Amino acid sequence: MLKVGDKAPAFTLFNTDKQPVSLTDLHNGKNVVLLFFPLAFTSVCTTELCTMRDNMEKYNSLNANVVGISVDSVFTLAKFKEQERLNFTLLSDFNKEVATAYDAIYGDFVLGMKGVAKRSAFVVDKKGIIRYVEVLESAGDLPNFAAIQQTLESLQ
Repeated sequence: MLKVGDKAPAFTLFNTDKQPVSLTDLHNGKNVVLLFFPLAFTSVCTTELCTMRDNMEKYNSLNANVVGISVDSVFTLAKFKEQERLNFTLLSDFNKEVATAYDAIYGDFVLGMKGVAKRSAFVVDKKGIIRYVEVLESAGDLPNFAAIQQTLESLQ
């Protein structure tokens, strides 16, 4: 289980433009908020990501790049991003390697699905150190947005 103070596992995943994006690309002088979410087009995931969309000005002012990661394909995520007008990067962890590295994956999910990302939030500072960890067991719960913002404020 990853914890605050650990080095964030490095990764490279494809975005909705089918371009590779690595954790180091995301830093670019900023802190990074990684949001693992189970599945595009589901109600709680839509609520979570639209909440981030609607508060993006706040995250920008806190010098943070927000990234959503799910096991959906890049094609599904592109349609989801377009439909919900999401103003941040979505990455496909189709092979489930990154969710596994972050200990953020369900062995068993609803409808017999296996290997779906757990709803999770990580704040990774500019040096690649994890400063906030929240891995939710219930996919129906939302991350603590206030705690994420407080963590980012403390990194200013």
